[in-house]
Amino acid sequence: MVRKRKDLKLRLLQSFVFLFSVLTIVFFLNNIPHYYEILRSECVLDTCSSLAPAPPTTLKKLAVYHLTPDTYSLWFVIIESTLALLFYLAALIIFLKNKRDGMGLLAVIAFVAYGTTFTSLVYIGSEGGVMAWAPETIAAIGRMSLFLFLLLFPNGRLVPRWTLFVFVPFCVIQFISLLMPGSRFELLKWPDTARLLYYLLMISVTIFSQIFRYRRVSGSVEQQQTKWVVYGVAISFIGSIILSGFFVYPMSAENPVSYIYLSALLYAVVAIIPLTLGLAILRRRLWDIDPLVNRTILYGVLSLSIILLYTGLVMYLSSLFKTEGSFIISLISTAVVAVLFSPLKDRLQRILNRLMKGRHDDPYSVLKELGDQLSQPLAPEEVLQVVAETVKGALRLPFVGISIRMNGEEKLAASSGGTIHDEHYFFIVHGGEELGILTVSSRSHKEVFTAEDLRLLDVMLRQTGPILQTVKMTWGMQTLASDLQVSRERLVLAREEERLQIRRNLHDDLAPKLLSLSFNVAAAEQYVKKNPDKTLELLGDLRNVIRTTVTEIRTMVHDLRPPTLDEFGLIGSIQARIDEMKKSSVPLMVSFSVPDQMPLLPAAVEVAAYRIITEALVNVVKHARAARCSVLIRVISEKDLEIAVIDDGIGLPSHIKPSGSGGIGLKSIWERTSELGGHCSIEKIDTGGTRVKALLPFLQGEEIT
Repeated sequence: MVRKRKDLKLRLLQSFVFLFSVLTIVFFLNNIPHYYEILRSECVLDTCSSLAPAPPTTLKKLAVYHLTPDTYSLWFVIIESTLALLFYLAALIIFLKNKRDGMGLLAVIAFVAYGTTFTSLVYIGSEGGVMAWAPETIAAIGRMSLFLFLLLFPNGRLVPRWTLFVFVPFCVIQFISLLMPGSRFELLKWPDTARLLYYLLMISVTIFSQIFRYRRVSGSVEQQQTKWVVYGVAISFIGSIILSGFFVYPMSAENPVSYIYLSALLYAVVAIIPLTLGLAILRRRLWDIDPLVNRTILYGVLSLSIILLYTGLVMYLSSLFKTEGSFIISLISTAVVAVLFSPLKDRLQRILNRLMKGRHDDPYSVLKELGDQLSQPLAPEEVLQVVAETVKGALRLPFVGISIRMNGEEKLAASSGGTIHDEHYFFIVHGGEELGILTVSSRSHKEVFTAEDLRLLDVMLRQTGPILQTVKMTWGMQTLASDLQVSRERLVLAREEERLQIRRNLHDDLAPKLLSLSFNVAAAEQYVKKNPDKTLELLGDLRNVIRTTVTEIRTMVHDLRPPTLDEFGLIGSIQARIDEMKKSSVPLMVSFSVPDQMPLLPAAVEVAAYRIITEALVNVVKHARAARCSVLIRVISEKDLEIAVIDDGIGLPSHIKPSGSGGIGLKSIWERTSELGGHCSIEKIDTGGTRVKALLPFLQGEEIT
């Protein structure tokens, strides 16, 4: 039901557009004979109307150019009819190709009305007739439809919504003006300033709407459509203003043919509107208009410069040599213009390229400037900042950022600009290694980069690679130096903490007991002769105290270094620990694999390896529920000791991350490995179980103290 209503509304709209277009075109064609008759009989040799295409002339001036009033009038009819025909043709194509789209139907009305009333044909041709009201009615419909089209283009929605509250009063005034001709409400009766402000307000709102839509709402395709429409309207508007100035130029009045040429040029410029607007409506994938805009501005400025240069030279040389119309002066001026044409064109092209898209066509000057800046003494952060600013300025981008990859993470190292439309990422690769990412923002929302932009970016990426590698190495050395300083501080703190603990143990435990022993010895000496039994009792107590003290000393030494390492070595100590586990009631089969020959290991590496393996075995017994366990020791490259404990148990719990976090035992394993500058991994095996693996570097034959 809803679809049928929509189809009915569409058919009614199509019928209205078709009927309006046909009636308007018939009205235009019907006025052509009358218009021609008025021109040839009234307007050529005398003033007939302010809307006449040219001022009156004489038969003598026409005869110079082999013209008569009939042929002179015919040329204007042909030119104005051709313009209207172009608008009608564009409207017909849009109607046939896009008749189910409301925007297309609105464009048809605007084209037909605008093409009909832009010329003076219907105004002069219908003067004094029963249809004298028709031209202004068609013009009003054309103005309203054109402004509405521009407010809705390209997606058919009013953006922003408040523009409706400006457009509705505009239309109300148009209707009142049509319904009350001759009254003070008619627009033609308004003061010129009031009428100018009335239309200027609507034009300003339309321009604002298109700019707002382009920057905030439109996608890439819609932005291209907007560019084509703006380009056509701008060229038509500027060209009309320039050509209109020649109509009042005194020299044109002496030459009646000049008005034919000026009219043809003026209407040719106006005909750009249906061409560009028709392309924007019908083509979904438009050609990139930026090169066309670039060329238009280039050759427009170049032509104007050449005209001004040539005119200035002729006037200057004529006044200098007191001559007029000299062939030599014209020849000299032409030669100067010809010599300056190529460098002037190249210079203007470079200026336009830099204004529109930066210096993508001159990468060598960009690299030279970058090299000159990098030759100065700069900190690593400043070097990357210079690179970011160079890329931003070279391509006129709103934002450029350089991220560097450190320890597997991306860190924003430098940025230039703040506005971000659409981010594009380019990897910075040097020596086969991905060092970082260059982040750039497009110049506008959803704008794509051209081939020239990508070529310059590729050049800049190649130059940024070595720079980023140098900065990364510098940062790495700074980080290493900082970590080394932190390690030294921790080492000193740990050493002092260890000394403090030993001092406390000696001072608080061992020293009082030794002092007590001395007291017991002195008491025994006093009772040796007087009371031998008492002496024996004191010596017995002394023996117990000595045994307890020796046990505490051994415990203290054991905490510093397991005594089995001194007795049996690393392999023997681990084997003894495994044998103790086999004697327990735990049903666990443990295999032990060692190299045929073990190098002389530093004491710190031996202690760390022993503690890691024993701690891992304790975890297997307590938590793994494993049936088998393997302990592996290998020597890699004669400088690294690899140890691994692998079980077939239930694996790591889900709440424990395989990074050394977890209970006290896992943290101890991770910390002991890190203290020696090694690497540790605690991971769950896919087939079941857990693997604790540590790589401990060592200096063969040297003790670490």
